[in-house]
Amino acid sequence: MLQPQPIGVFPGAAGFFLLPPVPEADQFIPLLLRGHLPDSWPESWLFFAAAIEGKSEDEVLTLLPEGPEAAYNRFILDPQTHTYTLAKEVLSGDFSLLLDAVAWRLKLCETPPPLGDTTGEIRAFLLAIQAYDAFQRKDWPTGLSLLLEAAATVEDVSPVFSARLHAEWAATKQMLGDHGKETIEGYRKALALLETSSFQESKAELWFQLGSVYQTGAEGRKSSLLEAVRCYHEALKVYRKDTYPEEYATIHMNLALVYLAMPSLDRSAYLRTATAIQSLRETLRIFKKDTHPELWASATVNLANALQHVKTSHLEENLWEAVALYEEVLEVRRLKDDPIGCARVLANQGNALAHLGAFSRAVPRLEEASRLFRTYGEHEAANAIEDILAEIACKRKEAVPMSKLEAEIRKSAMDRREEV
Repeated sequence: MLQPQPIGVFPGAAGFFLLPPVPEADQFIPLLLRGHLPDSWPESWLFFAAAIEGKSEDEVLTLLPEGPEAAYNRFILDPQTHTYTLAKEVLSGDFSLLLDAVAWRLKLCETPPPLGDTTGEIRAFLLAIQAYDAFQRKDWPTGLSLLLEAAATVEDVSPVFSARLHAEWAATKQMLGDHGKETIEGYRKALALLETSSFQESKAELWFQLGSVYQTGAEGRKSSLLEAVRCYHEALKVYRKDTYPEEYATIHMNLALVYLAMPSLDRSAYLRTATAIQSLRETLRIFKKDTHPELWASATVNLANALQHVKTSHLEENLWEAVALYEEVLEVRRLKDDPIGCARVLANQGNALAHLGAFSRAVPRLEEASRLFRTYGEHEAANAIEDILAEIACKRKEAVPMSKLEAEIRKSAMDRREEV
C-alpha cells in the first residue's frame, strides 16, 4: 500500500482517507503533503478530490475504487460496526492499526491501538490518538507530551500534519491557562510549517489565536500588546468583512480592547483610543442586537466607555452618544442574569451624565450601581462610585457647572472593559 499518505493534512473526511497506489504517486504525494492540489487527478483519486471540494458523501462513495483502501474509506464515510469489520478483514499491519485508531476515535473500540513498528504519518496519527486518550483521562502532561512527539515524528514527512499537531498542542496549553513563551512558540512553529502551504484560512486562525495569547498574557506590557496587534492584522489579511464577517468583527473587537489596554502615559494614547473607537464601530457593523446580542452588548459598552475618554473637540457630543449606547444595553441586559454587568453599565452611564451636568439623571443610576456592587461583594467598586456621588453633592451645593469638574472624577469611572 502507498506511503506516505496525506492523513491529517486536509480538513473533514479527506484528512482521514487513504489513497490507493498510482503510477504518478511520487509526483502527486509531495504536493498533497503540503496542502497543494494537482492540476489533474488520477482517476482512482477522484473520490479524494470530491471530498476536498466538499461534495456529498454519496457522491464520494460512488467514486471509490475497489481495493483494501476502499474498505477503509467506506468506514470513514459510514462508521458502523459492519463497515469496520469489513475493513478489518482486508487491512493488515500499519493500516490495520490506523483503522483501529479511527474506530477508537469514533467510539467503536474501547482502547486506542498500540504504536507497533509504525513510522511517519501513521505513527504520528497513533500518537495523537493516545494523546486524546490521555486528555479524556485529564492527564494533560502525558497528552501534551504525546502531541509534541507526534508533531516531531511527522515534521519531515508531512509538515502540514505536523503544523496541525503543534497548533493543537498550543491550543490545549492555552485552554489550560498557559499564555506564556512555550504556547507562543507552539503557534509560531505551526505557522512556520504552514508557510509554504495553501491553507490561508488555517494560517489566519493561527494568527488570531496567537494574538489572543499575547493579549491575554500581556499584563499591561506594551510590547506584548503590540505583538497582539501585529498578529490580528495578519489575520485580517484573510478574514475580510465580505467573506468572513464574524471573524472580521471579532478581531476588530479584540484590536479595540488591545488599544484600550495599552498604557495611557505617552502622547499616542489618545490616537490609540480613537483607533479603538474606529474598530468598535467596525465591529458593530457586523454584530447586531438581534443576531449577536452578547457580542453586540460587549462592543457597545466598550464603544461607550471609549467615547468618554477620547480627546476630542466634540466631548459633549461623545458623552451624549455614550449615554444613549449605555441605555440601549440596559434595555437588553437582565439584572437577574448579570447584576454586576448591569451595575458597571449604570456606573458608566451615571459618570457620563455627571460630566454633562445632568445630575438629576446621574445620581439615581450611580446610587443603583453602588447598591448592586455592595449586594454582590464588589465593595471597592461601590466605594469609587460613592466618591463620585460625594463630588457631585459638593458641586451641587456650590452650584459650580459640571464642566469644571476635576479630571479625578473621570478617572474614577467604572470603565472595566468587557472581554470577548
